[in-house]
Amino acid sequence: MTPPLADDQDALVPPRRERPSRLIDVAVALLLLVADAVIVVVAVVLLFAVGMGRAHSPYSSSPSPSPDTPVLAWLVIWGVPAVAAVGAVVHARLRMLVTAVVQGLFTLACAFLAIAWTRMLLS
Repeated sequence: MTPPLADDQDALVPPRRERPSRLIDVAVALLLLVADAVIVVVAVVLLFAVGMGRAHSPYSSSPSPSPDTPVLAWLVIWGVPAVAAVGAVVHARLRMLVTAVVQGLFTLACAFLAIAWTRMLLS
């Protein structure tokens, strides 16, 4: 038997992805950090505004019935943490470690805010 050719051996092994440069990783992480901070601040301000608007007035005799929350609102509330988690996994698979950590922290913040929104809307 003859050994397989070198070209055949190289074809069987998938090529290993090169890791992006550290500078690109940090630049993307900083851009995403700014975007994530804006998203979190807007979500907190909306949470406060909607929560204050739904608060029961101590001077009214009976609480007003709360309308049902639309499905689209639930998709947004729980879709943002899901998309953030997918982004963290994608950046980890691309071996962009700094960006993956930033996106992981954003995922935690989004999950915390989604829980706060859910508690507020269900109360």
